[in-house]
Amino acid sequence: MMFYDLLSGLKWEVRANERYFHRSCRRKSFLCFRWGCYADNVVRSYKYTPLTFLPLNLYEQFQRTANLFFLLIVVLQVCGFYFILLFMLTTALLLAVGAGLFEHMVSPQYDVVTVLQRDSSPAYLGFLTFWGYIILLSPSMPMSLYITFEVIHMVHCLLIGWDVEMYWEDNNSPAQARTTTLNEELGQVGHLLSDKTGTLTQNRLLFRQCFIAGHIYGDMSKELKPLDLSWNRFSCGGLKFSDQRLVDKLCERSSPECQEFFTALALCHTVMSEWRDGLPHYQAASPDEEALVCAARELGWVFLSRTRETLTISEMGLTRNYQLLALLDFTSKRRRMSVLVRDPGGQLKLYCKGADIVVLERLQTDRPLQESTERALELFAQSCLRTLCVAVRSVPEALWTEWSRTLSQAGTSTVNQETALEEIYDQMEKDLMLLGVTAIEDRLQEGVPETIATLRRAGLKVWVLTGDKTETAVNVGYACKLMDPDTTLIQGEELRSENTGISLTFLQSEIIRIKLTRTPEWGAKFVALSDQCQSVLCCRVTPAQKAEVVEMVRKHSTSITLAIGDGANDVNMIKTAHIGVGLCGMEGSQAVQNADFALAQFSFLRRLLLVHGHWSYYRICILLRYFLYKTTAFALVHIWYSFYTGFSAQPMYESWFISLYTTLYTSLPIQCMGFFEQDVSAKSCLRWPEIYSIGQKQQLFNPLVLAITLLYSIYTSIILFFIPMGILQYYALDYQTLAVTVQTSYNFVSYSVAAVVFSLVAFFLSMLALHSARLFTASPKDYFFLGASPNAYSTPEVWLTICVTTCIAVLPSITIRALGVVLTNPNKHKVDLHFPITNPFVTISI
Repeated sequence: MMFYDLLSGLKWEVRANERYFHRSCRRKSFLCFRWGCYADNVVRSYKYTPLTFLPLNLYEQFQRTANLFFLLIVVLQVCGFYFILLFMLTTALLLAVGAGLFEHMVSPQYDVVTVLQRDSSPAYLGFLTFWGYIILLSPSMPMSLYITFEVIHMVHCLLIGWDVEMYWEDNNSPAQARTTTLNEELGQVGHLLSDKTGTLTQNRLLFRQCFIAGHIYGDMSKELKPLDLSWNRFSCGGLKFSDQRLVDKLCERSSPECQEFFTALALCHTVMSEWRDGLPHYQAASPDEEALVCAARELGWVFLSRTRETLTISEMGLTRNYQLLALLDFTSKRRRMSVLVRDPGGQLKLYCKGADIVVLERLQTDRPLQESTERALELFAQSCLRTLCVAVRSVPEALWTEWSRTLSQAGTSTVNQETALEEIYDQMEKDLMLLGVTAIEDRLQEGVPETIATLRRAGLKVWVLTGDKTETAVNVGYACKLMDPDTTLIQGEELRSENTGISLTFLQSEIIRIKLTRTPEWGAKFVALSDQCQSVLCCRVTPAQKAEVVEMVRKHSTSITLAIGDGANDVNMIKTAHIGVGLCGMEGSQAVQNADFALAQFSFLRRLLLVHGHWSYYRICILLRYFLYKTTAFALVHIWYSFYTGFSAQPMYESWFISLYTTLYTSLPIQCMGFFEQDVSAKSCLRWPEIYSIGQKQQLFNPLVLAITLLYSIYTSIILFFIPMGILQYYALDYQTLAVTVQTSYNFVSYSVAAVVFSLVAFFLSMLALHSARLFTASPKDYFFLGASPNAYSTPEVWLTICVTTCIAVLPSITIRALGVVLTNPNKHKVDLHFPITNPFVTISI
């Protein structure tokens, strides 16, 4: 889009969305993979294509190195050649060697065995036995684990979206899980890094006070006395400002400073006007601009319209046209914006507004009212108000002519254009005269203080990253309970001597840029110090520095980081953290589109982490330990049985039981547990947030827990085989009866709740059907267990064996849990007494 000024000859061009302009800085790619983060500014509404879904999905999983569970699945499924497959090959090889030795040393002593082998060599029989055991031990490869894992993840995402407690009716926004791989990580977050504006606050800005010519206007009391604005035909209402003194000065035109101040507010912006019902309504890219322009409209300085060359405003009913000569854009680095206009009288003026730290340093050296201005800024900060300084400069014609020529040359430059423009803008934005200070209120969202206090009790380290000045940020920190009234503050250089104590650390932009993110030693020391603090507050940080802070925490901490924001300037921070949460705020949907989870309010984060995060972590841990337990115990029974069969690769179970074991008998109970299992109720998770530390400390999934699970599976396999073998060997029962007994005992040992009823019914019905005479008559080779289950179940000794085996197999688990209740009395059991789970389809692990 090209703009050209006929009077000045100035030409400028906006090429932000031009396809070929960003070709040189576009991310390099090979096939569907790209590298180089944030190299363009293109907003995309899609994530995958049919050709890139699978490789990009796997690539993203490997990028998230903190996703321990997914990496474990990859190890079990893909890298099993190094672990499970190696174990299976080694075991099969040892059993094959045993078969060869048995054939060489034992078989010649028995004529029956010798006849059956048909003069085969021991080496050949060992070779056949090796592949036989490979087939028998193949169920130890959990091929269905990844599918079950993804199905449970998908259901967890649906449960998050269906939670009515996280639904915001005002904008019809439910919670969204935009990824299916991070649910359990929600239960292990150690660092929460949050934006302030629009994330902790409502981002509905209200013009409350202002400072003009040494006077502070505006009443901050809760009961505002409404102003009489009936004289203003452009008034739309909604002004939360109350001070009749300022209105009288504007109506009487007795204060040139006040008139110039509101003229600057009506001109220095990028707002577009839209007329509805004879009144101007504004569309602004920034809520700050909209609040200031609307306040100026209500007080008589009405922005009417704009073109490429002009700005039209109404000053107390008098329409005036200003010629727009240049627009000096706002950026997060400049922290200010300016407009250069020619007023109806022909005078050139530069109006500038921006952060106090950048505007005050560009004022004239002999500026008046310096002390009163600093006092007003301090008072506004104590009231948690956001401030902007407004200034003006009269520009000589000669300076404008020379400056416009330099600007035109820089606009056509292709080398370091951005840096050159910033230097040219700085040349014009100096020797300013302060007109006043605006004070805007941005109220906290409902439930923010309670949410932050609860998350701190849960053990999360809460960091707030804001662009506000230190005084404002500290007062907001007190208001949202980021810190307690007796908190000790550590600032700047004090970090060198502080190393212990409960405190809050707050940093400014320069310290972050120069020392922490650029010096690894300082970053590591600071993160170590922050772990001993309640909270961390980073002030005057830019969007790029927010991402650098998140990267610093990830680099020097082992905990999982979660970043939450609401606007496009938070996208880098959201994408840098392990988990990104976007809020559906007032600044568009770019944060949501780049986040892993989307919420409507910050207060919903408490339920997302403490309830859904904890439940997901608990359920996934049960799933992984169950699969390890199930597959190991199932496979080891074949090994114990091989010592009684001369290592002949004779299966312990019926072939149909092996096929239906994973798909029918044991799949539904663990899936129901993965979907609905709760160790504590939702109310308990919110009332006792300390329970959340279970996931942070990896108490349910660590090498010790895995070793205990493995040992327990070995113990179960020994009990399942040797007790039935020891009992039934004294009765006139055959091998098929032994197989049915072991199968039934194993099915009873599996996890069982409401779903086990279906599994047990399916097990007994399938056993009776597979052992029926009709199937045997149709295919004797496939259904050779003719009448085995009816014969076994009609024998009392079999049922006694099943009961004894099941009781002894589950005895260690019940004993350990009972001792845990009696001896340690953990908080979880106290929680269950106050808020018991009433869902009959959910089990409680004590």
